[in-house]
Amino acid sequence: MELEIQTTDRLDVVDVTATVEDALPDAVESGTCTVFVPHTTAGVIVNENERRLLADLEDTLEQLLPRGDGYDHDAIDDNADAHLRAIILGESVTVPIVDGELALGTWQSILFVDYDGPRTRRLRVTALSA
Repeated sequence: MELEIQTTDRLDVVDVTATVEDALPDAVESGTCTVFVPHTTAGVIVNENERRLLADLEDTLEQLLPRGDGYDHDAIDDNADAHLRAIILGESVTVPIVDGELALGTWQSILFVDYDGPRTRRLRVTALSA
């Protein structure tokens, strides 16, 4: 199943946990759910959706991979930092499905991260039965 995600800022984190869970087929009671981002300047992570942690994430990414730091790729479209950030955080996550629901930990959420927004993005969700 493909979902559409709208971002509002250049670096934007969107909690997609409920959207992904709603996309799970009723027939899958036990198995795995893979969430995949088919973009090279966006990614998906599992972590806590807490505003200070998300601010720390943004600050850390800026320290590690600052925008406009003389990257060769910037000569093409000025977004090399976004590509590099996506490489570091990754393009997919897999979460167990137990009793028809995502088996996330207490504070875990599935977070879609856009490093080159705002844009309309896609997210692919695949559920497999065990």
